[in-house]
Amino acid sequence: MYGEILEREHELAQLGAAAREAAGGAGSVVLVSGEAGIGKSSLVRAASGVLPAEARLLVGECDDLETRRPLGPFRDLVGGVGGVGAELGQALKEGGDRQRVYDALRAEMTAPPHPVVLVVEDVHWADEASLDALRFLVRRVDRLPAVLVLTYRDDELGREHPLRHLLGQVSGVDRVHRLPLSRLSREAVRTMSAAGPVDAAEVYEATSGNPFFVAEVLAAGGTGSVPPTVVDAVLARLGGLGSGTRDALEQLAVVPSAVERGLVDALLKDGVAVLAQAEQRGLLTVTPERAGFRHELIRRAVADSLPAARRIALNRDVLDALIAQPGADLSRIVHHAAQAGDQEAIARYGPDAARYASRAGAHREAAAHFRLVLRQRRRYEPAQLASLLEEYAVESYTIADSAAAVSAQREAVALRRYLGDTRALGADLRWLSRIHWWAGDADAAQEAAREAIAVLEQTDDRRLLALALSNTSQLHMLADHTAEAVEFGERAIVLARGEGDAAILSHALNNVGAARWRSGDPRGRPELEESLRVALAAGEVEHACRAYANIIWTLLENLQYAEADHFLAPALELADRAEHLGFLSYLQVETALRRFAAGDWDEAERYAELAVHDPVPGRCPALTVLGRVRIRRGAAGGDELLAQAWEMAVGTRELQRTGPVAAARAESAWLRGDHAGVAAAAGPVHAQACELADTVHRAELGYWLGKAGQPPERDERDGSGHPYALQAAGQWRLAAEAWHAAGCPYERASALADSPDPEDKLAALTGLDALGAEPLARLVRAELRALGVRRIPRGPVAATRENPAGLTGRQLQVMRLLAEGLTNPEIADRLVVSVRTVDNHVSAVLDKLGARTRRQAARRGAELGLVPGREK
Repeated sequence: MYGEILEREHELAQLGAAAREAAGGAGSVVLVSGEAGIGKSSLVRAASGVLPAEARLLVGECDDLETRRPLGPFRDLVGGVGGVGAELGQALKEGGDRQRVYDALRAEMTAPPHPVVLVVEDVHWADEASLDALRFLVRRVDRLPAVLVLTYRDDELGREHPLRHLLGQVSGVDRVHRLPLSRLSREAVRTMSAAGPVDAAEVYEATSGNPFFVAEVLAAGGTGSVPPTVVDAVLARLGGLGSGTRDALEQLAVVPSAVERGLVDALLKDGVAVLAQAEQRGLLTVTPERAGFRHELIRRAVADSLPAARRIALNRDVLDALIAQPGADLSRIVHHAAQAGDQEAIARYGPDAARYASRAGAHREAAAHFRLVLRQRRRYEPAQLASLLEEYAVESYTIADSAAAVSAQREAVALRRYLGDTRALGADLRWLSRIHWWAGDADAAQEAAREAIAVLEQTDDRRLLALALSNTSQLHMLADHTAEAVEFGERAIVLARGEGDAAILSHALNNVGAARWRSGDPRGRPELEESLRVALAAGEVEHACRAYANIIWTLLENLQYAEADHFLAPALELADRAEHLGFLSYLQVETALRRFAAGDWDEAERYAELAVHDPVPGRCPALTVLGRVRIRRGAAGGDELLAQAWEMAVGTRELQRTGPVAAARAESAWLRGDHAGVAAAAGPVHAQACELADTVHRAELGYWLGKAGQPPERDERDGSGHPYALQAAGQWRLAAEAWHAAGCPYERASALADSPDPEDKLAALTGLDALGAEPLARLVRAELRALGVRRIPRGPVAATRENPAGLTGRQLQVMRLLAEGLTNPEIADRLVVSVRTVDNHVSAVLDKLGARTRRQAARRGAELGLVPGREK
């Protein structure tokens, strides 16, 4: 028991220390995790005793509603004990301006007195808008005089859980305190059971040491027997309550949140007075503002014990009380309407609940409301139903539920045909085209796009027609159909200029510019950059982000990495500031591609992992990066990731998707000696690249075909000067120089490895070992042995891969180059990073190795097997 006490005191001390740091402006995040009943809420309640006297504690809770309340935990702050400003309260009430909510939250976190400790409990139940708001705070917490405390059940987080993305972002914060809570030991349970007539061993067996379960079983164990379940233990404590108190508890139990005072008074005849007995028994917590169960598990035990008819009636009472309250939360109204089986109330309040959620950015919740509403479709006229389906399709598209989006939009199109609304039909067909493309179905996207233009040409709506034309231009651009992209795009540009619509103009310029640039037309880049200028000048953030994304992608494809860096920083800053999470994620994928090319594979993985649950356009390249990193490192799972990426890429029919995946699969096959696999992976896509006159993918895939003994026929376009074309032509030294100039250390080493000269191969080996590229390094060693070279660096031993010093992949690279005697500027040049970055890495390496000098670090690295030795 003493150990558990010390552990809890240590956890509280960490909270107190974080608050003191925050008072000086060094904000942090505290993650409190564990199963239900483990003591997360108890730790938060105890936190007030260790915080600085001037600290302001704000607590919000996420509820287990069937459809979560948009911004629910932040709404709890309004009118709470800590008190928040009127601006945050008004922003939350209106809910339509996310930036206003975020700005108000940031102002609240910086308002005196300092520090502000914001606790959000049960984040595993958070709605999408709340998670977005937390991401906003997490990205800025380093610069806030505040501590953000998040509690959650880590045993409920599946791979697809929305909280995973937020926790991934938290890992990038400088000051993160992780407090995983553990169960009580047998000894601790024995100590807690000593005062009563229960058998401690039975208590431990029944509860497995869960603190809440232990407390409930002990509280119900006065007869000397242990209840068989925790639910039984909770219900046993209700047995001695008066009928009025029990009725009141049952009424509150159907409300999955703390119940505000106004609702308590509306539901309970005698108000809070009837709750006194339950409060004395530790079942409830009652304050002047609200009443709630001491733990969610108690509420569930009471609610689950009710007969269905009783639950329905109690939910009906809550629904009536909420409807009677001005400004009641629509999500709660819909929740209790569903629980009460009131279909009319769902149909009446559901659409507005969905629209509020959408405006707040809670798109998952909006989609859930629309799904519930659409079960009542017979209650709506055809035009109303078509509008609801359109809204549901947009929400489903936003949350990447492609199947639902396609189905709803198709049904909306059918209704518009039935209604004979030509303009609305054309608009819906254009949206259907976009949704099909996002789902990875290129053929269906093109079909809907063609019909959208045909329909809208029958109307006088030039703006909608311009949108449809630009959409079709975009599809052709993405498919590398340059002539068609330019044709439709230029028609859209003329209409957009005539209408004075900056958004459509930027979109169309983007398509035409990207198509021309990628085909080698010098007019393309200026048009794409004009698209960016038009969008920025008009404040069209989405179109500006799209222009940035296409500029960066094209620069990356053309190995112009330094130029891409100039655009990446402002692009990420814009998407981050505007909270455009879709494009922020896509730009992070492009950052992953950039770091992958630079050999910074740890960072490449970190950025790529942020997008593995995104829609196809971002997820496909993210999986490709993750697969290639694993393959080049010799780690498991790379081919499985590439198989997923390939399935997506094929559906898009876009060379920009199929090309990189095919090259990665060919590389993987070659590294394992499967030349037939190389040809199978590279051959068909190489033919597509030749047909589309794409020099980039033709060069890379042609190189792999040559490695497999099936070099493609030469034509005049193979003299593009691309490093892979140079390697395919046997000009490995020029290729190595080109890769070095571009800043691609792995590719440079690969080109040197193609040399017949042992010295070049040894130089390649040094670079590969520094990167941790074990599969290719192993092949190079075999070639050196075949050439009769006697002293070959043996490479990292097993301990290197396990990395006992705790170095990151990049720190390991720096340490190996440091051991070679390279200076910091030389290391920076080799790794294509700034000298300042290398300075920081060298400092971290010295610290982790416990070395005062570079020489000591090299010696310590050799002792740990982190530095390649020499084969005899």
